[in-house]
Amino acid sequence: MKNSDNRREFIKKMGIGSLALPYFSSKPFPKETPKYEGKKLGIALVGLGYYATERILPGVDESPYWELKGIVTGTPSKIAKYREKYSLKDENILNYENYDNLVNCPDIDVVYICLPNGMHAEYTIRAAKAGKHVITEKPMANTVAECEAMIKACEENKVKLAVGYRCHFEPFNLELMRYGREKTFGKFNYIQSMFGWTAGNPKMWRLNKKLAGGGPLMDVGIYSVNAARYTKGMEPRSVIAHFGPVTDKERFSEVEESVSWHIEFPDDTVFTGFTSYNTNVEKFQAYGDKGWVEMGPAFSYGPLKGMTSKGPMNMEVVYHQTYQMNGMGPLFLSADPMPDHCSGIEGLKDARILAAIYASAEAGGKKILL
Repeated sequence: MKNSDNRREFIKKMGIGSLALPYFSSKPFPKETPKYEGKKLGIALVGLGYYATERILPGVDESPYWELKGIVTGTPSKIAKYREKYSLKDENILNYENYDNLVNCPDIDVVYICLPNGMHAEYTIRAAKAGKHVITEKPMANTVAECEAMIKACEENKVKLAVGYRCHFEPFNLELMRYGREKTFGKFNYIQSMFGWTAGNPKMWRLNKKLAGGGPLMDVGIYSVNAARYTKGMEPRSVIAHFGPVTDKERFSEVEESVSWHIEFPDDTVFTGFTSYNTNVEKFQAYGDKGWVEMGPAFSYGPLKGMTSKGPMNMEVVYHQTYQMNGMGPLFLSADPMPDHCSGIEGLKDARILAAIYASAEAGGKKILL
């Protein structure tokens, strides 16, 4: 897709809808807001779909570190609401054609890209060239090469790049990381995770390979892969994967309906996973030589729940995006490099594993070394 293409018409034609996960929580109980009274970071939302306006923006509004200073949209009818509510300057209201004018928007420090996966690379690179820091939704991009290009562009232009790994700031998943790091249940030697939902609309952008990069693996399977990595605290060594049967050739003419995998880590831990656009499932389990942990729901808006061999995980139920924006605020304010756990490096690591899962499945289950 060339820069001159009309993004609004392209998105409309492709049936792009909500960017959110299809699971929703009741009103959570946020913890005390961090104390910060310094200059806020000006943020611009790139794309004004559901995820940007109904999930990220409330997190921005609740965080003391951020202030909405700009929007990028191809739908003029959406502009008035945000211009009035947030007193946006005209020069900070952009569309997909004049997006490069970000360079002339000193109030905007960071852009948050809430577009379909296939558009992440272009809009990250263009923002970096305009001198803006970037948060992009996950998966970071459709391909490993795109992820590498995004990292390079941000490094060359001396801006920070983060990926919207909200679970890295969420209490249940942080506790899961701690279990693995401190070996609370001994060494985890078997991990299983399943995440799927029923994608009924054949025109949704998630079923368009150019926009989505793939099917449920790119959409929700990435949560399982990422969780296994941060629970183990290491990178896997090999992948074997298989596509599941296609039950609806109209919906799944371009992307997989389901895929399962067998991943091994260097310490011989086995991780089996499954993701689907035709099965409603969400669970993460890890078994160690001194106990076990199970979460379900594990990654969606939940409310998340967890149980261990020592008892329930009594963690706080929170609004994920508020925690994410509270966690990322100090990272962008700091002069230090973005920490790996939510940086482009983390996005690239996941992209390599997703690519290997696809390569193995396309080769009929061939073992792929990582």
